[in-house]
Amino acid sequence: MKKIPYGKQLISDTDIQAVVEVLRSDFLTQGPVVPAFEAAVASHCQARHALAVSNATAGLHLACLTLGLGPGDLLWTSPITFVASANCALYCGADVDFVDIDPRTFNMCAVELEKKLIQAKRICRLPKIVVPVHMCGQPCDMQAIHALSLKYGFKIIEDASHAIGARYQGEPVGNCRYSDMTVFSFHPVKIITTGEGGMVLCNNPVYANTLHRLRSHGISNQPADMQPRPADEIWNYQQLQLGFNYRMTELQAALGLSQLKQLDAFVGKRHALAQVYDQSLASLPLLTPWQHPDSYSSYHLYPIRIPAIEDGPTQQQVYQSMQAAGIQVNLHYIPVYLQPHYARLGFQRGHCPHAETYFKQTISIPMYAGLTTTDQAHIVQQLTITLQPLVLHH
Repeated sequence: MKKIPYGKQLISDTDIQAVVEVLRSDFLTQGPVVPAFEAAVASHCQARHALAVSNATAGLHLACLTLGLGPGDLLWTSPITFVASANCALYCGADVDFVDIDPRTFNMCAVELEKKLIQAKRICRLPKIVVPVHMCGQPCDMQAIHALSLKYGFKIIEDASHAIGARYQGEPVGNCRYSDMTVFSFHPVKIITTGEGGMVLCNNPVYANTLHRLRSHGISNQPADMQPRPADEIWNYQQLQLGFNYRMTELQAALGLSQLKQLDAFVGKRHALAQVYDQSLASLPLLTPWQHPDSYSSYHLYPIRIPAIEDGPTQQQVYQSMQAAGIQVNLHYIPVYLQPHYARLGFQRGHCPHAETYFKQTISIPMYAGLTTTDQAHIVQQLTITLQPLVLHH
């Protein structure tokens, strides 16, 4: 039986040739292609600086360190995200908490954020950093979140792992107009891929310099950064702080640079697929993703919500039926604080009610630029068959 994945990379002969050229070059790491990829992403996103990293998790970690997050500090993020959005705080020895989602966009709710900030100010426990997550590729209400940051004094890291190619208020996600930094992911199921890999964007040159140093062991070879050393000794680099090996390879950057040229086409194809889903599923008793008029989503994911209707298939039954048909639907996501590790930190059910309702009703159906018309029709047909009892009940 043919299996249809929920997400998949689309690699062209041009992409392959770009990687082959690097394999035949003098540099496999720390050569000219990584800076070229960084410059291209920065230009596309209209940001001043872009720093390539080994993956988006590393990018989130470095962004937190660059903003000085540490023990005793607090980071807030969305509960509906991959665990890395919260883990980056724990890596720094900081604490983490969660802000409930907007049930329409599945993003961090600015209204809930303000309520939580008011309460936090009363007990003198405000966050140092807030990490809004552009869930499924749809940008958060960044203008509102930024306004709150000015009032309550927190920094903002956009987790845009899903959202390269997306736009907010007509401008590209990644320009950091309403944030201190933005982090992209180039995992194979994302919009463009480098195999593994990520990127941190910012407009602050001090942040960029710190990110650059931290991703390579905390080492600098810039004379302006170095501390005094004996004149009769050769010091062509210094480790100035504890950093990490979070670099991207030339091979990855070559693939990314080639894929970036196809970004707009990939996002356009995803929009076309979403439009077909919107129309084809309109008669079924489920909810398709609502799009905010301020946003242009990259459509990394296409989640559908299965309502709890008496005598109809449950979310779990729909999930199992689709999997049995070879359609590898997925969950995006289990609320992070329900994970066993976070439960041991003291989080309990009921912490973010909208997130928990979303979790119990939603599955992601296949969405990727290479999804064929035939496969999409099969997905729609299987959903219709699976939900038929609901259709009759409805």
